[in-house]
Amino acid sequence: MGMLNNRMNLFVIIVGLLLFLLPFIYESRTLLILLTQIFIFAIFAMSYDLLLGYTGIVSFGHAMFFGIGAYSTGIILHRMESTIFTVLLSLLVGILLSLVISILVGFLTLRLKSHFFAMLTLAFASLFLVVAEKWRTLTYGNDGFTFPLPEFLRDRTYFYLVSLTFMIAIYFLLKRFTESPFGKVLVAIRENERRVESLGFHPLYYKVIASVVAGTTASISGSLYVLSLRFVNTSVFTMEMTLDALLMTIIGGVGTLIGPIIGSGLIEFAHHLLTDLASISPIFERWIIFFGILYILTVIFFPLGIVGTIRNRISGKGKKEKYAKKTVAG
Repeated sequence: MGMLNNRMNLFVIIVGLLLFLLPFIYESRTLLILLTQIFIFAIFAMSYDLLLGYTGIVSFGHAMFFGIGAYSTGIILHRMESTIFTVLLSLLVGILLSLVISILVGFLTLRLKSHFFAMLTLAFASLFLVVAEKWRTLTYGNDGFTFPLPEFLRDRTYFYLVSLTFMIAIYFLLKRFTESPFGKVLVAIRENERRVESLGFHPLYYKVIASVVAGTTASISGSLYVLSLRFVNTSVFTMEMTLDALLMTIIGGVGTLIGPIIGSGLIEFAHHLLTDLASISPIFERWIIFFGILYILTVIFFPLGIVGTIRNRISGKGKKEKYAKKTVAG
């Protein structure tokens, strides 16, 4: 498994370098915008994977942290002068707000189990959605608002590189977090929470900290998302955002971190392709149907997700080879 992780890290570094070079080798504004969206949603999906894949928490309200980051950035840049300082300030404000709210929501909800927790997180996310819709003096409701960007972020190439840097940095930070002793306890909680508690650990505190890390990471992705659009409205708080993260995580591979990146790429490319095909044939206007078919096929042929299934087969093959060597030696 250690060798497999090293190979995965090497793979991420090589692909990352190629993606850094891409804008200077191949000029395509459409591709840059699409890849930028993939990087941003990959960060959001990785934050959800930390909950679902490593802690066993199913949340239907994860979009509230995405929305907090989005509105923090949008409001600050709308009301203050557009500079690099205000962009960094908006990111920091979003992170701090997400940190405080994730702690409060975590202690209120994480004592519950299974679907009770999922429903309560959905209720909290719906509360934020209603506040965003009604507080029109601040959020402009469903209409939303636009805001200016600093000069260098208006360049799609620079923003592409910024988004890519964030995605790679967050991937390695979360990977280090999940492979630490703390991360091992999270996995143990996912597998058997009562046994972990019997060993003297306090699962609630561990789950709250995991929720805080996931929430602040989702906030960063929300900030980057509205920076890419230069616009924000209440859609960032909707259930669809959480479902997108859930699908990206499941399709790519739960509990892998690299899986959500691949899942976000597949979903965004499929969405883009099916939308383009709608201009060729009316049948593709119902692209969500084909999207559903793609998801069903992925679940059938990759029950553990793409990365999870591949990793499982490689691990199984390695175990068989070791067993065969022992048998021959015996």
